Amino acid sequence: MPKALITGVTGQDGSYLAEALLKRNYEVVGMVRRSSTVNYERIAHIQDSIEFVNGDLLDQISLIDAIKLHEPDEIYNLAAQSFVQTSFGQPVLTGETTALSVTRMLDAIRIVNPKIRFYQASSSEMFGKVAEVPQNEATPFYPRSPYGVAKVYGHWITVNYRESYNLHASSGILFNHESPRRGLEFVTRKISYGAASIKLGLEEKLSLGNLDAKRDWGFAGDYVEAMWMMLQQENPDDFVICSGMTHSVREFCDLAFSHLGLNYKDHVVVDEQFFRPAEVDLLVGDYSKAQKVLDWNPTTTFKDLVTMMVEADVALLQRRLKGLT
Repeated sequence: MPKALITGVTGQDGSYLAEALLKRNYEVVGMVRRSSTVNYERIAHIQDSIEFVNGDLLDQISLIDAIKLHEPDEIYNLAAQSFVQTSFGQPVLTGETTALSVTRMLDAIRIVNPKIRFYQASSSEMFGKVAEVPQNEATPFYPRSPYGVAKVYGHWITVNYRESYNLHASSGILFNHESPRRGLEFVTRKISYGAASIKLGLEEKLSLGNLDAKRDWGFAGDYVEAMWMMLQQENPDDFVICSGMTHSVREFCDLAFSHLGLNYKDHVVVDEQFFRPAEVDLLVGDYSKAQKVLDWNPTTTFKDLVTMMVEADVALLQRRLKGLT
């Protein structure tokens, strides 16, 4: 039975990946920080099937100890300070948790067992001010936020350890991927939750930033499959994972509100406090390499993704309302 260690197991991607690995009869070990108040909500339904280990990406000794104790065959590094807006306010913390932490984990693998296969969660935010459209594995990076800069470091240190120490270390350059498990601070979930709240009479307005920003959005449940596929290859490599199509925040609003019989123009208010100091205007990826090498394709359409998120938030809020009455 193969064993996988997942950092960030309680997050959106970690929860979907843990589900996928358990279905493949993996032993799944989730790393959590002892000092934090851990929210197990996303993995409550599979919590009893996961073994947990204390570890902190800021503390290399704890990573070495976790790897020695559980002897994983694969490590998926999904933990990070992952909110772009927060990275402007906390750039040093973002650098520590999103950039240098990757070095700590790779070095722990090198020290304990270089045969462990490693997955690094890279990001389309590395492309930033894009040099070409669409973006692929050869597109130059031009990050536009401390988060993007930190992810570029994490990406290149993964390449460096792969080439320097012959580690099976791969990076997935994932474009935006969403789900009902997305955090409420992210714009997509903010929209789906806001639309549901307005539909149920709990709110009247929804404040958002740049409605014209465009992103390549896909479903997180599809994207974690690509993570697993990368670590099953004979040779490690880097892959762009995306839908290959771009949509604006405005389009997301239109679909979400119209699904509930509402017009977003009646409720959405543009608030400049939500604008980024440096905006990424257009991200759209090319996943042809993943399609060819991994035989991976996205299966969830943009419309289906928006519908899934809105309906999940309506159901969530209805349950909460019943609990209050």
